[in-house]
Amino acid sequence: MDATTIYSVAGMTCMGCVANVKKTIEAMEGVSHVIVDLTLNRAFIQAKLRPKAADIQKLLGEKYRVETLEQDKITVPVSEVDHHNNSDHLNVVDSPWKQLKPLYLIFGFLIGGVFLAYFADIRELGFALLWSEMMLDFMALFYLVFAFFKLLDLKSFPASFAMYDPIAKRLSFYGKIYPFIELALGVLLLMRIGVFQVLVITLIILGATTIGVVQSLLSKQQIQCACLGTALKLPMTQATFIENAIMIAMALAMLV
Repeated sequence: MDATTIYSVAGMTCMGCVANVKKTIEAMEGVSHVIVDLTLNRAFIQAKLRPKAADIQKLLGEKYRVETLEQDKITVPVSEVDHHNNSDHLNVVDSPWKQLKPLYLIFGFLIGGVFLAYFADIRELGFALLWSEMMLDFMALFYLVFAFFKLLDLKSFPASFAMYDPIAKRLSFYGKIYPFIELALGVLLLMRIGVFQVLVITLIILGATTIGVVQSLLSKQQIQCACLGTALKLPMTQATFIENAIMIAMALAMLV
């Protein structure tokens, strides 16, 4: 009788990775069924003989990190894996708050930091005279923080980004330079250089991403949001829309 073993597979960023991992493991001798879950970073493998993590690691390459999970470390019971089910995604979904918590925390820290930086001036001059400057600083820091997370795993980011951004799909180098574009835009806003041009570029690049997100949603693709790189896994639907909506709204407000 085949036994189910659960492995941690770090390094997956999109459904393309899931398909690659699944296909590679299914080709191993003795493996009867494989379920790969992107959200949990898990591979559920049913086989006559328990595959060694080192053997799987060797087949998958350096992009992924494979470890065998002990029973007491498993977050989803083995009984929930139905090898007769054709679905490759387990019905285990965190609450929206838990999924987007990193994004909310980033927003909170940025808003709080900008407010505290201008606190003395607000008391003296009032918020009405300073809101535009505060908004520019928020956008600048927003770009810098998001560029930082993308640069943490620059090697994996382009593939994840190209899954839904229409420009990155057509121009392979765009995903590679996109984190540096965000970094440059953040620096320019902080230095108040070419503010109008930066705001226009913001509308163009984030507008293109939003179109790609809508297309992916209509086709019901399961894609990890690349807005924070691959260091943090966020659901593309909510995370990308929140990020884009805030930045596009601010850019429009500054241009009007």
